[in-house]
Amino acid sequence: MLAAAEAQIDQSAEDDKERARNRAKLYAPPKGWLAPGGRRSRPGAMTTAQAQALMQQLAAEDARVTGMRSS
Repeated sequence: MLAAAEAQIDQSAEDDKERARNRAKLYAPPKGWLAPGGRRSRPGAMTTAQAQALMQQLAAEDARVTGMRSS
């Protein structure tokens, strides 16, 4: 489907420069995204420390609930 969309956009372009601009827009990464190695993360993403803290909380809650079932 992407190839068909690209072909249609290419046909509507008036010159090679416009085709190049259209192709750059079509294949551009989403706004706010950086390639690996970049320092910016997506909005709402957790840090490694936050993810580890959440996993510890979940493990503690799981142990508490499991202990309640076996009693």
